[in-house]
Amino acid sequence: MATTAPDQRVYIDKQHPQAFRAMRSTAETVREAAAAAGLDRRLVELINLRVSQLNGCAYCLDVHTKASLQAGESVQRLGVLSAWRDTALFDERERAALALAEATTHPSDAAAQEAAYAQARTVFGDEQISAVIWVAITINAFNRVSVLSKHPVRPARTTATG
Repeated sequence: MATTAPDQRVYIDKQHPQAFRAMRSTAETVREAAAAAGLDRRLVELINLRVSQLNGCAYCLDVHTKASLQAGESVQRLGVLSAWRDTALFDERERAALALAEATTHPSDAAAQEAAYAQARTVFGDEQISAVIWVAITINAFNRVSVLSKHPVRPARTTATG
């Protein structure tokens, strides 16, 4: 029996908090693995943002834009991230990570997946490739939770300056 109006979404993270806590724990483990593999926080956040762009997850885009800025990412690079292939603002490692994250998000494109993996092999070792893929898998899962729950993006609080 439905407990909400037909047009109202269930916040699945609230409906099954133990499952969501397990996801958060996985995300923390993945963050630690990425750091141990030598992936800096800025790169991890670029992956989070690019995957969230591909999945159309407004909530995660909001969260990870803030996290990227806190990690020292530039507004310019964030502004052109969706067109990363068309700019020289991203280095070889970032390009390889972004391509692998996109291939992880769209695994049915076998040709893109093989090309991304080959590119990643030129700049990353096994531990780093694994970490990039785990970061992409994890944010993909969070994107699904937020998109299907329709988590709202609330306006930023501004402080009055006078």
